[in-house]
Parts: sequence; C-alpha cells; structure tokens
Amino acid sequence: MMGRRSDWCCFYIFPDMALPPPDPQYVLRGANDAVNTLCFHCADPNPELPLLFSGSSDGLIHIWNIKTHRMDRILNGHDGKSVLWVKTLGNRNTLLSQGRDQNVCLWDLTEGRKDVTDAVFTDHVGFCKCSLLKVAERRWLMAMPGTGIEEVRVLELPSKTSVCTLKPEADAKLGVPLCLKLWQIQQTCQLTNPGIADVTLRPDKKILATAGWDHRIRIFGWKKLKPLAVLDYHTAAVHCVAFSDHSQPSQRLMAAASKDHRISVWAIYNQT
Repeated sequence: MMGRRSDWCCFYIFPDMALPPPDPQYVLRGANDAVNTLCFHCADPNPELPLLFSGSSDGLIHIWNIKTHRMDRILNGHDGKSVLWVKTLGNRNTLLSQGRDQNVCLWDLTEGRKDVTDAVFTDHVGFCKCSLLKVAERRWLMAMPGTGIEEVRVLELPSKTSVCTLKPEADAKLGVPLCLKLWQIQQTCQLTNPGIADVTLRPDKKILATAGWDHRIRIFGWKKLKPLAVLDYHTAAVHCVAFSDHSQPSQRLMAAASKDHRISVWAIYNQT
C-alpha cells in the first residue's frame, strides 16, 4: 500500500530555489482505478486522526488514515460512475462528493456511517469539478456546471438556494467548462505548459500548486506567483492536488493524485 519511488523520480528545479525539491514522504496504493480528486481534513479537535479523502473513476470514495498510511473506509454512492470531486463541509463527518452520475451527494459519516443524506442534480455529465467557498459560519457557496452547455450555476449551501447562473454573451463561444474555482483573491499566473487539471492554494497562503496533464506538479510562490519547483513522480496525468490543514506544522502535507492510480504525499512546508 505504501512505498517509495525515489530510485527513478526526476525533479526540475529553478536556479533561484534555495533547496532541491523533496521526494514523496510515502505513496498510498489501493485505489484500483484513476484517482480524480483529493481532500484533506485534519482540523477537528482530535488532530491525531488526520484523514485524506479520494475519489476514483470506478465510483468509489476512499478514506485514508494519514497517520497509519492505510485505508479506513470505502464509500460507494455514485452507481459505479466516476467520482470527480470530494470536499468536507465543516467537519470530517460531513462530506460532499460529485460524480458523473450527475449528482452531488451529501454524506453523513458520523460514527462510521456511510449514508447519503441529500443530493443535488447537476444537469451535466461532463468532467468539470464543482468548487466550494466558505462565506460565513455554516454557509458556503458552491459553483457547478449549469444546464446549458456553457453555463455555471452557483448555489448557497446547505439551503441549496440558487444564487446566480453565469451565462456567456450571446455571441461568445466559450465551450464546455472544464475547471471551476471560487476565489476571493484575484491573481494571474502565465504557464508555459498547457493542461492544468487543478489549482490549490496552501492554507498559509504562501505557495500555490497545480496539477498538470504533463504528469507534473508545479509549485509557485503566491505573492508574486514566482515558479519554485516542478515535482515529477507520476507516470500519467495528475488530476488533483490538496494541502492538509493539520494544526501541527510537522504534520502538514501535500498530496497529489494521478491517472496512474497512485497518490503521492509530500512534505514541502519546511522547504518552501
């Protein structure tokens, strides 16, 4: 289930970076299909049980115990259709998951449960992931593909109230949305390698990570979006990156998941 691949890992480093990029701390194995999405949850009162949620193309959601590096539970609620996105909603026992069955499911995981308690139908069967933004205590906004081929819907949670629908101008030809991100800060980054599946800002707002179709994870400084490093471990497209929110700095990690069925876990807080 776990192992190191440092015998063949390659790293591309920018000349002005003080330290070389690290190897993965460990690799989680056990997902039997491409891993599309990741979500850490470490901020509960008991920080000794940090969790990592992952969603795969076989429709399964895996819950990993980061302390033991082992799988804790498997959730199955999308009828075998690919899971595109997972996100905790306030605490580790409330989970959102989006699947290609066109549903965003709300899970109750309290005391080992595996119950889907509510769902939102997305009217969209593509590969675009939802995006969640906390705007107040127990109140979130969720962006999702809309009914029209070029539309984006924004809902308020947990009420599921429609906030707005974003539509392009009548003469615009934008195509199908492939990636959404609700963001409160506007920045711009020029990337020379096309094909970015995910963009994630570390909780301390110091670095930004991207998941690339070219198999690589790129790290940028947030303030000036300065390139810091390229991490090259995976053998297929990287689908997502996630940062942990653990209260102890030594336990803060970054994870990346790929079409190659592997999840690489990195300790980069002290190096960047």
